[in-house]
Amino acid sequence: MTDDQITYRHSGLVSTDHTLDVPLDHARPDGPGISVFAREVVAEGMEGRELPRLLWLQGGPGGRAERPNAAGAWLRRALKEFRVVLLDQRGTGRSTPADRTTLAGRADAARYLTHFRADSIVRDAELLRRRMQGDRPWTVLGQSFGGFATLTYLGLAPEGLDRALITGGLPTLTGHADDVYRAAYRRTLAANARYFERYPHDRALAGRVAAQLADRDVRMPSGERLSVRRFQTLGITFGTASAFDSLHYLLEGAFVPGRGGPVLSDTFLRGVDSVVSLAPRPLYAVLHEAIYAQGGRATAWSADRVRAEFPEFDASAGGPLHFTGEMMYPWMFDEDPALVPLKAAADALAHRTDWPALYDLDRLAANTVPVAAAVYRQDMYVDHDHSLTTASRVRGLRTWVSETHLHDGVKADPGVLDRLLSLS
Repeated sequence: MTDDQITYRHSGLVSTDHTLDVPLDHARPDGPGISVFAREVVAEGMEGRELPRLLWLQGGPGGRAERPNAAGAWLRRALKEFRVVLLDQRGTGRSTPADRTTLAGRADAARYLTHFRADSIVRDAELLRRRMQGDRPWTVLGQSFGGFATLTYLGLAPEGLDRALITGGLPTLTGHADDVYRAAYRRTLAANARYFERYPHDRALAGRVAAQLADRDVRMPSGERLSVRRFQTLGITFGTASAFDSLHYLLEGAFVPGRGGPVLSDTFLRGVDSVVSLAPRPLYAVLHEAIYAQGGRATAWSADRVRAEFPEFDASAGGPLHFTGEMMYPWMFDEDPALVPLKAAADALAHRTDWPALYDLDRLAANTVPVAAAVYRQDMYVDHDHSLTTASRVRGLRTWVSETHLHDGVKADPGVLDRLLSLS
């Protein structure tokens, strides 16, 4: 590990940067390598104290760790008793990047990306832990996909964990991606119903937007065309606390007067672009189905196939428009310029069958690490029933089921982390 010896003091925090060289394939430690970046954060005034470490595994896949200048509720609470390690999971943030620029020229891009799932991330974390604190275990807090990775951690290297905390991140252990997306479409329809119940006039407004997109070649300020199906993907935000209001206020400014009648405003189109563009996190699209792949069966663009079972999302069928949720589609790799160079790799991953298992079911059944998980009844991204079934298969795992928090509860309310620390 290279300690960059760069220490920052800001906003009452002290942070130190670290870079760790790791094998691309941990089964070949002498093979090609990449680097992963981590930032250790401690509350100012506590930097000289011996504090336990907490590793934050963020959601995703493909999103960088939080930056401490915009500390979420969980970080402010954690810093009261931990040194917090913010790991940029491989391919993200300041770790060796994986995007259209770095991957476009790789003939082996798909094979390369098979090493960017939870099992590789956990092995990176173990190397980081040993470099930072030797044999001493640490606490892990996993949010969403970070919770998936935490379950992999419990099976792969439980000796590295003092305790494990999971928020909105208990996936099915054995289900196929089809099971995941079938449940997700049902939850997304329910989220649409709640949205239009809160803002009933937005039903007609969303329909007017879709009609104009279907009739005209509408370009966002970036120059990209906005199609109806891409407009529908705005529903991906429905699972967070402020998302309904954000979409409503975006839609209310959708139209301005034009020469031939109302046209879509640049303000609206720029706001849409900030949500639907995957340029800041291309791995989210490329790996989204791969994080469920195991058991010798391809995902085969599961979300796209399963969508046909839910005609409510067919905008051409003449019914009211419904927004889609956390689903990635093959056409995105034609319409989003950040994804176009990654199309072949994404398609190869979708048809791959030789995926290793992500979860050690025997070890989870015999688990001895204290584990606490927050399960959100109205979580649009991770199925409540799948979560409770998984919880029952992990020995000693204690759950707290929240009726009020949404998927980002740990970022909005420090009480969520308080509850998990108490449970564990």
